[in-house]
Amino acid sequence: MPTVSAHVAITLAAHVDHVFGVMGNGNAYFLDALTCQTGATFTPVRHEAGAVVAADAFHRASGRLAAATTTYGAGFTNTLTALAEAVQAHVPLVLVVGDEPTSGPRPWDVDQIAMASAVGARTYTVGRADAAATTVIAVEHALTYRVPTVLAIPYDVATLDTGPVPETPAPRLPAPLAVRGAFADGVVREIAAALATARRPLLLAGRGAWVAGAGEALGAVADATGALTVTTALGRGIFPRSEFDLGVAGGFGTEGAMELVRAADVAVVVGASLNQFTMRFGELFAPGCRVFQVDVAPAATHPHVGGYVRGDACVVAESILKELSDVVPSGWRESVDLTTARRHEPGDGIAADGRLDPRSAAARLAELLPEDRVVVSDGGHFLGWSNMYWPVSSPDRMVMVGTAFQAIGLGFPSVMGAALARPEATVVLTTGDGGGLMALSDLESAVRVAAGRGIAVVWNDGAYSAEMHLYGRKGLAQEPMLIPDVDFAGVATALGAHGVIVRSVDDLDVLTQWRARPEGERPFLLLDLRVSGTVVAPFWEEISQASG
Repeated sequence: MPTVSAHVAITLAAHVDHVFGVMGNGNAYFLDALTCQTGATFTPVRHEAGAVVAADAFHRASGRLAAATTTYGAGFTNTLTALAEAVQAHVPLVLVVGDEPTSGPRPWDVDQIAMASAVGARTYTVGRADAAATTVIAVEHALTYRVPTVLAIPYDVATLDTGPVPETPAPRLPAPLAVRGAFADGVVREIAAALATARRPLLLAGRGAWVAGAGEALGAVADATGALTVTTALGRGIFPRSEFDLGVAGGFGTEGAMELVRAADVAVVVGASLNQFTMRFGELFAPGCRVFQVDVAPAATHPHVGGYVRGDACVVAESILKELSDVVPSGWRESVDLTTARRHEPGDGIAADGRLDPRSAAARLAELLPEDRVVVSDGGHFLGWSNMYWPVSSPDRMVMVGTAFQAIGLGFPSVMGAALARPEATVVLTTGDGGGLMALSDLESAVRVAAGRGIAVVWNDGAYSAEMHLYGRKGLAQEPMLIPDVDFAGVATALGAHGVIVRSVDDLDVLTQWRARPEGERPFLLLDLRVSGTVVAPFWEEISQASG
């Protein structure tokens, strides 16, 4: 007879095709059923945080529901940082975990429901009679609220016989949030009128616009009004006309591009929360710019917003477009030199301290990396180099796991999720030496899963550079901020990858040789960049100045 664990596995497999995890006492029977009785693929990782991270990256690169699994107790507590990141980033995933028996906690059990709740995740606990139905409810909750949901299997329930797996209804999901009411309609008309009469119109789009499928409509609005476009870091590539796009708003943008943003007299922000980094700590727009925002939040998310519409980004964009008939484009975007405005600093090759200039390395990598790529990023100071120098073709090809929760150490397991979500693309990881060491257990996983089309770029400067450039400047003791030189290339080679120490731009030509080999003959490639810690990314200069 099918067990409770089988009911959960079979029902969940109807909604997901990949599950990432680490096996233990609490989920052994679930994994047995998943592997033997469903068509879902299980990919093992080496640390429980990596299970949630891989699932998170899988969703961000594919748009599909993600799933992960761990055992109870220590297995569950190991997931909490990754779970908090997924909550903050609004990632729908189901985390299947073991839990304490229904008779009460054992000495090694913890209150997992309270812990999940503390980071913003709701828990559903299955029973003998409702395992399949509860699984569907968990799936529905994750998709409806775009949040990770924990599905717990009590230890003494996992193996109980419970009869044939019942048919369950499909999850009921809400329709796109439409524009409602005369006030909202009035703001839509006001936005259209402002864009139609603007001399320097600008559209700014974020990940929310991509999730809503608003790219085409926003591109049409930009064409109708002659607007320049700009995106958040998570919205890169959403606009169809890249020749009129300024890149990323905030510290990841060039100074020339940000001067054009500041010149705008009307700015419409769609699907972006306008956080402090995008807004350059309040300096993105000029004081005279009229700023409108479209989002699903209950109210505007920045005090500079003068008009707000709550609604689905695609629905509102199409509504604005309908109001723009017979509009004459401003001509602004054709009048400016965008090539010069978007040009980044090329770097000096070798910095003053004799180590590789990270700007030069980033620029050369932009020329050498395959165009068909998904970039996955850990958190840290090095974020500036990949975001500034490596364009991507769409928002689902820039996966930044860790930035929502301000975490580092989630890079290597991200590779697996992205690689399985996008089997046709090269996956390029960008990580620092500090975060790389935290996630080292899942370097093996990345090497195993992404061989042939996986590349890791480690910005190895011997320090926690974010702290060095912030607190070191304030005179705090630097010893806790330093990291001894680590041979990431040697570690990667020991795990089956091809590790290369990069001390000059010419050393990056190994990437050309790697690309020339057939995919089946390429090992996972790790580039251990010995970069200078004296070169500070522009976005971190903004953070340092804002922090006083």
